[in-house]
Amino acid sequence: MKKKRVVVGLSGGVDSSIAAYLLTQQDYEVIGLFMKNWHDESVTLSNECPWLEDSNDAMLVAEKLGIPFQTVDLSAEYKERIVDYMFDQYAAGRTPNPDILCNREIKFDVFLKIALSLGADYVATGHYCQKEIVYIENKSIYRLISGVDGNKDQSYFLCQLTQNQLAKTLFPIGHLQKSEVRKIARELNLVTAEKKDSQGLCFIGKVSLPDFLKQQLQPNVGNIIQIAEDFYNGKDLPKTLTDKSQKIRYQAKDGKIVGTHNGAHFFTIGQRKGLAVGGTPEPLFVIDTDVVENVVYVGQGKSHPGLFRNALKVNLDDIHWVRQDLSNIQEKKMEVMARIRYRQNLQKATLFFHTDALYVLFNQPQSAVTSGQFVAWYKDSELLGSGVIA
Repeated sequence: MKKKRVVVGLSGGVDSSIAAYLLTQQDYEVIGLFMKNWHDESVTLSNECPWLEDSNDAMLVAEKLGIPFQTVDLSAEYKERIVDYMFDQYAAGRTPNPDILCNREIKFDVFLKIALSLGADYVATGHYCQKEIVYIENKSIYRLISGVDGNKDQSYFLCQLTQNQLAKTLFPIGHLQKSEVRKIARELNLVTAEKKDSQGLCFIGKVSLPDFLKQQLQPNVGNIIQIAEDFYNGKDLPKTLTDKSQKIRYQAKDGKIVGTHNGAHFFTIGQRKGLAVGGTPEPLFVIDTDVVENVVYVGQGKSHPGLFRNALKVNLDDIHWVRQDLSNIQEKKMEVMARIRYRQNLQKATLFFHTDALYVLFNQPQSAVTSGQFVAWYKDSELLGSGVIA
């Protein structure tokens, strides 16, 4: 019987290395493929050339494992689908998540199509998550399950995947702890065994985000305005779900000028570093940005009320179901666990389905709810769906 062919996205890191190795130990024909994506040396944080080093490590791993290897250049697709989108979002005062976009647009779309053109039955990655198949009404349903290693679970980054994409995907290390992955790599004496995890933007490398944005977004000096906690005294608390999902709109007269910045679009809610304003008992945090008036609003301390919201809104066009079979649920609400950023502990929440939008109401107020980011919702350890925060 002919072996199933799997194309592994070898990134030059330890996780994809062990994903490839584990597949070679099963009844698969394994091919290693390295993706070269958009890269600009002028905005990296060092003189290293990350993609060149990573592709070389990937090649050495493939050689060690005895599997075919090649590199594909996806620079044009990456620039069009990720980089240009990021510039547009930041210019509009929103904060996109390039890793989620990269998985949706590049790894599990462009890369997947290339793999299938090579005769692959599946693609495989080094993500810490799992896939299960259940049969409902004689139809195969693919479940996206959190990785066993709670500290490394990457299901959030895959929250925009579809059933068709999951059908063609394998996650060989999802059942392992990171420490186990490293141990296997050491035993195999792989060049990636002790390599640090990538901290840069997805596939770009060690990028300085402000420098990256300054390529197209021009510096524009504006005021940093501090909003005092007593600003909220006596204000009516939002009562409706719609009101609770809206962030407070500040005006310059609501606070005092404490400094200047080089462009409101360079800042995001919850940001502490880069403000260059001292002399306060507690650090200042960004609580809002106004890219039209070019103002950055800040509050003192991580418990400042301006940082917190109980609810958020997802526009209808931005709702995505991994479990497509649940998208037509008849109930007007659903109890879930949800997160609004990677590595955040899952939070108790309720989804409310309205005719104009989906609203997510959390049991506890959430810090730094940010437009352009993704909220993902779960039942137990299964990721059911996600949406872009309005």
